[in-house]
Amino acid sequence: MALSLDDIAFLRSERGLQALAAYAECDTSERNTLPLLTAMRKSLAPAEASATLATLRLRKRAAAKFPRFASDMLFTAAGLEQASHPMTRRYRAGLIESDSVLDICCGIGGDSLALAAAGKQVLGLDIDPVRIAIARHNADAMRLGATFRAANAARPLPQGFDCIFFDPGRRDAQGRRIRHVERYLPPLSLIRGWQAAEIIVKLSPAVDLRQLAPYGGQVEFISAKGQLIEAVHWLHRPPAPPRATLLTDDGARHLDRGSRPDIAITAPRAWLFEPDPAVLRAGLVQDLAHELDAAMIDETIAYLTMDTRVETPWGRYWKILDWMPFQLKRLRRYLIERGVGRVTVKKRGFAMAPEELVARLRLRAGDEARVLVMTRCRGKPVAIVCAPTQFG
Repeated sequence: MALSLDDIAFLRSERGLQALAAYAECDTSERNTLPLLTAMRKSLAPAEASATLATLRLRKRAAAKFPRFASDMLFTAAGLEQASHPMTRRYRAGLIESDSVLDICCGIGGDSLALAAAGKQVLGLDIDPVRIAIARHNADAMRLGATFRAANAARPLPQGFDCIFFDPGRRDAQGRRIRHVERYLPPLSLIRGWQAAEIIVKLSPAVDLRQLAPYGGQVEFISAKGQLIEAVHWLHRPPAPPRATLLTDDGARHLDRGSRPDIAITAPRAWLFEPDPAVLRAGLVQDLAHELDAAMIDETIAYLTMDTRVETPWGRYWKILDWMPFQLKRLRRYLIERGVGRVTVKKRGFAMAPEELVARLRLRAGDEARVLVMTRCRGKPVAIVCAPTQFG
């Protein structure tokens, strides 16, 4: 359900806080919806019960993004989905040099509050009064001093801010993903009329870089602990190729475009290396190969191979046990002869779906497990047989 201003007023009231506390430990799964609402409606109006249940469910989902404060915050489903990962919120806030930030399309306030926690003066704007009311509540819950105002970003903006942070909506009214930056809500072209020392745009990591070319600056693809989570467009930076950034508990690591020497294309060696997805999206596979002294198995495939494993946070290794040109009967016979009864299939540049390959292999019961990497080597389909344990 979508919260209304009346729902938010109730949830912030003494009765609302008591209801949220009373049912916080209950089973809020879909299967328990009717019994839980029935129990709630003994003391709450139907709309109050629905708002309470929706909030409890969203708080449980929000624990990963707001681990310290989720149990006291308010959310919308769309706002929670668009909220930044906590590691990227802190990372971006630490890079912004300006003391004052205008957060446009601030949603439920997650980025505004991270900026406030970093000592910035923050004003968050959003066209939806409900999201603004939620952002204000969340600022109170986190005891942070960001302020929020309902406003249309297409109209003249408040003056006096050195940095503008822009997080446009990337889903339509039906919840479908918007693929083009000029169809975002509002469109990216809105930034052409803005003036600030720093202008930063949060984007989907699946953004088409060709759509961003007219705007200059630099795009940064960010992953956290191996999961690609965000793209950031730093418009005030000099034009530069995309950067890959990896966030870990130890801080941030960066990979940038280098001189791009020719990388050898070879048959699989002792190790297969799968680069972090931020490296792939930034188009830096060859740069990483140079850094690791690795080869590629195909000029169009984002797998690397090497004789010696090099410690790096930029991906994961698989120990290669064997490889062969792909031929179904040969691969099946090879696996059966070695007592392999379970396979995990990874693919890149291979037409057959993993579940179809597993079905067609018709493996017998066996104690051994393998990882099959179905890909191409020098343009030809191959099967790379790896040990079942990943490294890195």
